[in-house]
Amino acid sequence: MSTNKTFLALVALVTLAFGWVLWPLFGAVFWALTLAIVFAPLHDAVLARLGGRHNLAAVVMILGLLVGVILPMLLIVAAVVQEASALVGAITSGEVDLHGIAVQALNALPLWARDLMQGFGPKDFPALQDNLTSSLSTWLGANVPLVFSIGQSTVGLVVGLGVMLYLVFFLFRDGKELTATFTAAIPMPHEVRSNLLATFTTVVRATVQGDILVALLQGTLGGLGFWVLGIHAALLWTVLMSVLSLLPVFGAALVWAPVAVYFMATGHVVAGLGLLAYGTLVISLVDNLVRPYLVGKATRIPDFVVLLSTIGGIASFGVQGFITGPVVAAMFIAVWRTFLAQK
Repeated sequence: MSTNKTFLALVALVTLAFGWVLWPLFGAVFWALTLAIVFAPLHDAVLARLGGRHNLAAVVMILGLLVGVILPMLLIVAAVVQEASALVGAITSGEVDLHGIAVQALNALPLWARDLMQGFGPKDFPALQDNLTSSLSTWLGANVPLVFSIGQSTVGLVVGLGVMLYLVFFLFRDGKELTATFTAAIPMPHEVRSNLLATFTTVVRATVQGDILVALLQGTLGGLGFWVLGIHAALLWTVLMSVLSLLPVFGAALVWAPVAVYFMATGHVVAGLGLLAYGTLVISLVDNLVRPYLVGKATRIPDFVVLLSTIGGIASFGVQGFITGPVVAAMFIAVWRTFLAQK
């Protein structure tokens, strides 16, 4: 008995040590596993089409991911970095006058609204406004390039992508065998293991597909509206709305709603009302109309869990926490659903 306990302790220790070794590559491993789970049905279809040739099917999937997912994302990130840098430069040079925009919006308010803001705000409201504008310009200049660099150097990004694609290849090729080996080692009854694996896979796939596709759709629709209205750096706002769409309740409205209010406050009433109607009737409704088909009521994570896990994910893992957090929450829900089903 003591020998078994000693061996189990050794297994746990070696496993933790291996996890510690892999921790610097957490992002690559995480995205490899996520891509393998999300695109598993497509891989199965390709494998059947190719007559069960596993190596060829895995290569086809890797090429498809490169052409259809990774390269477009890299091009978008490069374009967003360029637009963000141009916007920061325009603010720094004074071409985009944040103070002037704030003054114009404030002066466009009714007199009672301005008096209300003056009454509830500090006595020296113009000075506060100048300080906020200066702080915002400084913050944008210091942080925007860092945000869109994804916290990695070019070498680190290339290494991470290489490791991810290498791992995805083997997950596609040997995924079923690896899964069977791993689940067989879990000290649980067979039915419990099977139920846990099925629930986990379904929840993760639905969460990633639903959240990412809905976020991309909402961001694209919002960016299209900004482009029609001639708003500067529309691609940057598109990406920002896509990211914020991962947050429940407000999402992309955190971007388009203030812009609509600004338009109306500065005399562009038609454009402001049009953007407000477009955002309410088109952008916001996407979540209610599209998400149920992609996620389903049975697998959707409650909004408060999404909000908490997203914020916690960002705090723990950086930018990729927008996805890591909800996926970890999905894992949590999958385990507890299986556990409660056994009681």
